[in-house]
Amino acid sequence: MATKSLLNENLQVRRAVQLIEMGARMQVLESETGLAYERLLRLYREVTGKSPSKGQLPYSTDWFTEWQPNIHASLFLNIYEHLNKTCAVEQIDLIAKAYDLYLAEIHVAGVEAMLSITRAWRLVKFVDSDMLCLTRCTKCGGNFVTHSHDYTQSFQTLVCGLCAPPARAGKSKRQGTIH
Repeated sequence: MATKSLLNENLQVRRAVQLIEMGARMQVLESETGLAYERLLRLYREVTGKSPSKGQLPYSTDWFTEWQPNIHASLFLNIYEHLNKTCAVEQIDLIAKAYDLYLAEIHVAGVEAMLSITRAWRLVKFVDSDMLCLTRCTKCGGNFVTHSHDYTQSFQTLVCGLCAPPARAGKSKRQGTIH
């Protein structure tokens, strides 16, 4: 039987606290730390003062390709991919750092974040499993999130949501709109 490392356990607790403070769901914490569910539950209650949310994690790739969520997902994923090329850290720490930078960019833009840390984590998992990918916009040259195996992509000009917003885009005062 392997002996437990106090340093590794401390790292996992600090990582869990950071993710809890960012709003991560229990499924993310269980997946990304080696801590027992009961311990994570106690830690969650201690950090937030309340019980964690219950229910399923968001699991639709389609959400990430809708107009507004796509803009937010694309911003996060571009930040994540850049950090992934330049930093040698564990994936969950990379996701947390990219999410922090995403929130900073959204704050500067003066809009409400549409992407939670849990959705950002799920987005990276979808990319890792080749369900979603970044595709270059033929108009501006930026990268945006698309379905990996969307066969209609090869037959059309691929333009991001910033270059070709829907007809009714910006007509409401809806939160999360980037102008």
